[in-house]
Amino acid sequence: MKALIMAAGRGTRISRYLSDRPKCTVDIGNTPLIVNTVRELKKRGINEIAIVLGYRGEVIEELLKGFGVKFYYNYFYDVTNSIASAWFAKDFLDDDVIIMNGDVFFESSVLEIILEEKLDPVLFCDSTRKEEADYKFYYEDSKLIKYGKELTGNNISAEYVGIAKISKKLISIFINQLENLIRNQHHGIWWEDVLYSLTKKHNIYVKNINGKFWAEVDFIEDYERILKFRDYKINFNIEVIKEEVATSLE
Repeated sequence: MKALIMAAGRGTRISRYLSDRPKCTVDIGNTPLIVNTVRELKKRGINEIAIVLGYRGEVIEELLKGFGVKFYYNYFYDVTNSIASAWFAKDFLDDDVIIMNGDVFFESSVLEIILEEKLDPVLFCDSTRKEEADYKFYYEDSKLIKYGKELTGNNISAEYVGIAKISKKLISIFINQLENLIRNQHHGIWWEDVLYSLTKKHNIYVKNINGKFWAEVDFIEDYERILKFRDYKINFNIEVIKEEVATSLE
């Protein structure tokens, strides 16, 4: 099992709080988020880890010195989306792989669910976050039917977590579709769109992690939720960051 982490983007919605740092480097309580993620993966025996870098990639490289992580660069991160990051790392995809967004924090037990899941390929979601969901899934019998930010009402089954798993057996289908989309100039979409675009021909499965704690650091409130979960006071470093922002706006 390998792990590929997407960490090239700047994170425009939260970037004003981050003092020009990649959002996956936020301090979640005496450790940067990306370091915590790599440690959790290695605890589960996942030692082949690659990260796609872009915005301030050198900061992430410095944090992960000595972890044995492989780095790829998306030098066009400011004019492309994560599908381009996946394309730059496509040679890494030759085995069972977990693909995840670098700004996602998850409790340890989530990885156990991911590793044990037999559905393939599978995207992970949380049905307890329908109301506040950002990117939404509708699925039936564990099969993805609808997806998108615009889903409403009964068309929402769960919120997408930002993590998928694909087997070595099916990874060639993913890579072929990835290359097809890039060839046709679809540089501005997410890496997940490769899987979404396959739903008409293949079963793309969904696994509900059902209330396990996770958070994607898109907004300052997400960051506060992580600190609270980890039993760090909300003012651990949030208040300092907020003060910096307030000062810069004066």
